[in-house]
Amino acid sequence: MGNVFSHPATIIVVIILIILLFGAPKLPGMARSLGQSMRIFKSEVEGMKNDAKKDKEENEQKTETVTAEVVDNGKSEK
Repeated sequence: MGNVFSHPATIIVVIILIILLFGAPKLPGMARSLGQSMRIFKSEVEGMKNDAKKDKEENEQKTETVTAEVVDNGKSEK
């Protein structure tokens, strides 16, 4: 079938159709909200990456050795 957007004319036709469907006055608002959504998404992805790094560092630092001692309390089973 081929790549639909391989030819520049198809991209121009799609842009013209979008302008006709949504109207020129609504396009700046739509682009603005799309940009805000992209920024929010990127910041959330970065936050998740930072949280993962922080969790990994904390897990590496929490390697403690626990020692215990058995104490005889004087009660023995016979």
